Amino acid sequence: MPALTFAVLGLLATAGLLTAAAQVASHNRRNLRILNAHRIGALSAIQKSRMDLLEVRNRARLLEDTVAGGATAVEKVHRAIANTTFGLIDLFSRDDGFRDSARRVQESHHQKSEQVYKAVRTTNRALHILADTLIISKAEKRMVSKTKKAP
Repeated sequence: MPALTFAVLGLLATAGLLTAAAQVASHNRRNLRILNAHRIGALSAIQKSRMDLLEVRNRARLLEDTVAGGATAVEKVHRAIANTTFGLIDLFSRDDGFRDSARRVQESHHQKSEQVYKAVRTTNRALHILADTLIISKAEKRMVSKTKKAP
């Protein structure tokens, strides 16, 4: 009889321990789900900031390309108008001295306008590099430092 009592007490103790272990496991699973949700949220925030930074970079690049392309288009129209004007002077002028003078002016005009449009494109590129250095790179560094601090 005492052996049966010890067996029953042993079974009850084991059942109690299994119940406690099941409760601890359930609590741990719940905590892991919460932790995983926080981890996913943190990764989403990091990914969002990366995407925001990428969008800023792409917009800056688009702006730079737009200004460069616009300068090239304006330069071509400017050159076409100048060529037309100087071509008409050359075509209808009867004075050879005036024609030679107009050709020298045309060459000078083309050189100066090329320099101006080259300066516009160079300035545009320099502004893009400056903006990238001052704004985008700082934002990128802040994002990286926040990422390293995050658990």
